[in-house]
Amino acid sequence: MVEGKISPIHGWAAMKAEGPVEPWSYVPRPLGPNDVEIQIQFCGICGSDLHTIDSGWGPTTYPAIVGHEIIGKVITKGEKVSNLDIGQTVGVGAQVFACLQKDCKACSIDMDPHCPKGVFTYNAKYSDGENAQGGYAEAVRVDANYVIPIPSNIEPQYAASLMCAGVTVFTPMIHNGVKKGDRVGVVGIGGLGHLALQYARALGCEVTAFSSSDNKKEECFKLGATRFINIKKEDDLAKAEKSLDHLFITSNARSNDYTQFSRWMDLRGKICLLALPENKIELNPGSLILGSVYFGGSLIGGINDLKSALEFASKHNIKPVIEKLPMEKVNEGIQRVRDGKVRYRVVLEN
Repeated sequence: MVEGKISPIHGWAAMKAEGPVEPWSYVPRPLGPNDVEIQIQFCGICGSDLHTIDSGWGPTTYPAIVGHEIIGKVITKGEKVSNLDIGQTVGVGAQVFACLQKDCKACSIDMDPHCPKGVFTYNAKYSDGENAQGGYAEAVRVDANYVIPIPSNIEPQYAASLMCAGVTVFTPMIHNGVKKGDRVGVVGIGGLGHLALQYARALGCEVTAFSSSDNKKEECFKLGATRFINIKKEDDLAKAEKSLDHLFITSNARSNDYTQFSRWMDLRGKICLLALPENKIELNPGSLILGSVYFGGSLIGGINDLKSALEFASKHNIKPVIEKLPMEKVNEGIQRVRDGKVRYRVVLEN
């Protein structure tokens, strides 16, 4: 690989729904004056990657290189990029472009993931018609605004999962006003959930972990939970009634009936959906109205949210639990995620 001259870029692409990813190369879009090219060192595997590989959220444009928890070093940059240095360790999350203009409603309020001109890291198109390709590869080219410096005290392999999973759980906590002393619940102790426990605890909250078995109970306490509820045990569920101010749903529930969650909320409690099921969910509106419970969702986080999530993790030593695999074993990593065997994020290494 010649510095600044990576053409084509080699990676691992999904060629069809539910198939393995395969070696594939593409010619990247020309390096613009505001672009940066990154030599990828690490890339996390996210549940969103699997939904995209499988066309679970709608048609995927194949070939598709997924992966949006990218960590690497800047190897070349456009002439207008002054805030990043060659050789600097940086990260890229789930978005690679937005207009960032003051007259854009979304961008003007730091909600750039909702920008009409926004481009996600993969399975998306730039305005020039070029496809965006992700991090299961040796390199990537993106707009410099979406290249985030990594704090020096966060090791690169651990920073990867913070670029999506970390910011996804931290952003709604901040924007929903989670504060010290609040009672916070986390459903699903997996890739997102184990980080949500850490962020909530660092915010000074009383944290309840909800899981369908006891096999993660001790780990939950180590990660920051102050209480553990096994949702398969009636005695445990009775203790959860009206016990929470905030609830973050970080994994798809085994049942499509989401009414159960409202029973755990105190008056004016807020439920935030972070996992995106491929099927419709069921929800009894009476359970929300009678308890004055709010039900909403959160996408990812904008540029400023991502910077804040990294700074907060740096200050409070928040670190994902990872399993590291070489990039060429990407299909093994994907299968481990499919089988639910990972504790708690797979990170691929070039």
